[in-house]
Amino acid sequence: MQNLVVILGTGGTIAGIAPEGQSDLAYQAAQLPIDALVRAVPELADATLELEQVAQLDSKDMTHALWQTLAQRVHHHLVRAEVQGIVVTHGTDTMEETAYLLQRVLAPAKPVVLTGAMRPASSRHADGPANLADAVALAREPGAHGVLVAMAGSVHGAADVRKAHAHKLDAFGSGDVGPLARFEDDGALRRLRAWPAGDALGVAVLDATPESWPVVEIVTSHAGASGALIDALARGGAKGIVIAATGNGTVHRAIEQALEGAAWADLAVMRATRCCDGAVLDVEGAGAAWPSAGALTPAKARVELMLRLMARREGASAPARPL
Repeated sequence: MQNLVVILGTGGTIAGIAPEGQSDLAYQAAQLPIDALVRAVPELADATLELEQVAQLDSKDMTHALWQTLAQRVHHHLVRAEVQGIVVTHGTDTMEETAYLLQRVLAPAKPVVLTGAMRPASSRHADGPANLADAVALAREPGAHGVLVAMAGSVHGAADVRKAHAHKLDAFGSGDVGPLARFEDDGALRRLRAWPAGDALGVAVLDATPESWPVVEIVTSHAGASGALIDALARGGAKGIVIAATGNGTVHRAIEQALEGAAWADLAVMRATRCCDGAVLDVEGAGAAWPSAGALTPAKARVELMLRLMARREGASAPARPL
């Protein structure tokens, strides 16, 4: 019978500590081990759990090497028959990127739930315990699947979630489409949309040596932009560039000219919008020569382009990304 939830700890604010008397914003992330976080949640006292400390870092410092390790550990536990779901405690700064990478690589048939906190564990009003309780409940939800984010009572899908506020408790949103589900005041889960779906690229797409992953960078289009960054990246060996474009994917002409001039470098280019909400719709106009990232944030578009380049290197085309 599937009743085991595996919790993988990676650090973040949820494991953070602030010096006594200091503001909740002045803390050091990634201080408490995963077992200490679980002990702080009374609702989990009788749950069937398995804990593993995968890493202990502030997620602003997330690395490709840790992404690779995390994907491998999640995959390891997903194939275990007794595992019903997986929870990953994670810092909020790069949570959306990690969620998207795991969804594209694994497209799990079981729930993989990322959660974290906006206040450190030492706060008198810490939000981590409630978020962790929700994440475990979601990991045990019958029929749930895909990579999900549980924060502040809302559930978001990996393709849509983004950190939308710098410091308030309800910091995450899903743009125009809204959350997948919500936890009601009585603890019941109310589903609003379908769980994430898609084809898995497979963990083998992640090159064994993270240092050799293709270099993909983000360049912002803005007033007074120049092509200097494009030229520097092309000369420096970048394989892909995501343009954080204005409006509906429009790109400053100086950047367009630089991209056209860098064609010899075989750069892969994708356009995302720097706007908070809305998808890039392909229409004729500035930037239309390069593919749209749809509703992906620039940070997630970078993950998508990097994975496509890795899949191409493996000799296979990347399946369509989940929407």
